[in-house]
Amino acid sequence: MDNWTCFQLGFQASSIHFCPCKLYTARPVNLAPHTTPPARAARPPRLPSLLLLSAPAARPSTSAVSSPIRTQGAGAEGMGLKGFVEGGAACVVAGSCTHPLDLIKVRMQLHGEGPPAPALAFPGGGAHHHHHHHLLQQQPPRRPGPIAVCAQILRAEGPTGLLSGVSATMLRQTLYSTTCMGLYDTLKRRWERDDGGGGGPLPLHRKVAAGLFSGGVGAAVGNPADVAMVRMQADGRLPAAQRRNYRSVADAIVRMARDEGVCSLWRGSPLTVKRAMIVAASQLATYDQAKEAILARRGQGADGLATHVAAGLAAGLVAASASTPVDVVKTRVMNMKVVAGAPPPYSGALDCLIKTVRSEGAMALYKGFVPTVTRQGPFTIVLFVTLEQVRKLLKGVDF
Repeated sequence: MDNWTCFQLGFQASSIHFCPCKLYTARPVNLAPHTTPPARAARPPRLPSLLLLSAPAARPSTSAVSSPIRTQGAGAEGMGLKGFVEGGAACVVAGSCTHPLDLIKVRMQLHGEGPPAPALAFPGGGAHHHHHHHLLQQQPPRRPGPIAVCAQILRAEGPTGLLSGVSATMLRQTLYSTTCMGLYDTLKRRWERDDGGGGGPLPLHRKVAAGLFSGGVGAAVGNPADVAMVRMQADGRLPAAQRRNYRSVADAIVRMARDEGVCSLWRGSPLTVKRAMIVAASQLATYDQAKEAILARRGQGADGLATHVAAGLAAGLVAASASTPVDVVKTRVMNMKVVAGAPPPYSGALDCLIKTVRSEGAMALYKGFVPTVTRQGPFTIVLFVTLEQVRKLLKGVDF
């Protein structure tokens, strides 16, 4: 055995091999002369990480727990068009009922937005005056609460002001939520059928994966209605000379496409998709998981209004906590007014985030958190209670 062969075998015996998932040492190599190392067994091909989420995983059969998105006794077949219609109808009812809370949330998120205060001239230019000048510029505006914002809307716009943009909300729910709910339940049924129909609930990470995918697709479809909804909700806070005065969601979409280009209908779409993925994954997966945990502890007899309220509040709190910072930036990017020949207020989502934190503080990213929580909870409760009633009405009808 020559020196080069000994060096190669010694390096192989003492080396450490890396793989994307784990760290392991090489197998010992027989250094005896005139021997052939044993053939290494063929390693099965490694699946991509995204495919592992959809690959059926073997798990022991557990007691059947009814899915919150499905009626008990429903078959394992795909939802088809019926599931999209059921989910869309429930989301339109829930979105319309909680629209005033969403309007208050948008107004709170936009509070404090605007051009920086002009520089104040102080005579003398001393350090003392410069210090006061710095404090006056850095002092963030006072943030009103949801009750104060609601009272301000009622005084300035009347009771109908709480329904500003409700037509855009209904269109958004029709496009976004119908797609999201239908895809989420379709993926769940497909994966449960691929797992052999053992009757057990899907693990949490599979629910999160279904929510991420369905939320992203739904947001891409419903972004034009989302932009129109934000602008119609925010129009009342602008001075009368600067208001857009959209007559309806159709008028808003047509005027945006005509005046600002078709691409303006998808303004902020990356943020909308990210927020929708976070909301769908956290809300739907948390609701499913919370309800399954309650029913596993208290039995199927506890599947009633109290369980729906508890699971809905848990899902709303988790979804609001995870999505509010993204929602604040999304709202401001969508609402910004671009004037021809002038630079836009924000060059992008990151620029909006930096300017918001710099001028108003980090907690500005949680503006509207209270109305968001108070909306997400009732929205989730009304959504799933309505969904069960719609399923009862359409029971036995297939399309």
